[in-house]
Amino acid sequence: MSEIKVNIKGKKDPEQSAEESQKLTMTGSQDAQDEKKITDARREGQDEIEYLEINSAEQSTAPRSEQTEASRLEETSGDQEKVIARLESELEAKEKEISELKNQIEELKDKFLRVLADMDNLRKRTAREKEEFKEYALSEVFKELLPIIDNFERALKTPEDTDGKTFREGIELIYRMLINFLARHGVKPIDLHDNRFDPAFHHALASEESEEVSEPQIKEELQKGYLIHDRLLRPTMVRVLVPKKN
Repeated sequence: MSEIKVNIKGKKDPEQSAEESQKLTMTGSQDAQDEKKITDARREGQDEIEYLEINSAEQSTAPRSEQTEASRLEETSGDQEKVIARLESELEAKEKEISELKNQIEELKDKFLRVLADMDNLRKRTAREKEEFKEYALSEVFKELLPIIDNFERALKTPEDTDGKTFREGIELIYRMLINFLARHGVKPIDLHDNRFDPAFHHALASEESEEVSEPQIKEELQKGYLIHDRLLRPTMVRVLVPKKN
C-alpha cells in the first residue's frame, strides 16, 4: 500500500478541512483497493504460472511413468516366465523320478514273486524228497541183506540126510555175514565187561540174592544187546545176582 502525504499550511475552514479529509480518506481507500486488485492479479498470474508449470511437469512425467510401468510389467512378465520354466523343469524331473521309482517297484515285485514261487517249489520238492527218503532210504541196506537171506534159503533146502556138522558150519557162515553186515552200518553187540551190571546198557529180567557178590553182577545173558554208533539200540537182557540182605 502506497503512503499518502498531505501538507496543510495556514488556517482553513473547519468544514473545508472535514471535506478535504473525507476526500483524502476516499482517495486513500481507492488507492488501497487499486493496490489490492493489482496484488490479486499478481497472485492469480503467479497461480496460473504455477498451474501451468505443474501441468507441464505432469504431462512430461506421465509418459515416463507409463514407460516405467510398462518396463515393470515386462520385468514381472519375464520373472513369471522364468518361474514357470523352472517349475516345469522341476515337474519334469519329478515325473521322471516317479517313473523310475515305479519301474524299480515293478522289478522288485517281479523278483519277490519269483522268489516266492521258488520257495514254494522248494518246499514241495523237499516234502516229496523227504517222503521218498523215508520210503527208499533203506534200499541199500536191504540190498546188502538179500545175500544173507539167499544163504538162509539154501540152508533150508539142504537135504535132511546131510551131515549136521556141515549144516552148522553153513549157519555159522550166515551168522558171520549178518554180524559183518550190521557192523558196516554201525551196529555192534554190547560186550559184557567183567560181568558188571550197568543199568544204562543192561535190563534185568530176573535177580537172585547171593552172598558171593558185594554189588550186582550179571549171572547170565538172556538176549544180546546192540549199540548203533555208540548209542543204545537195544539193551541186553540179563539175569542178575544181587547182594544178600542181612
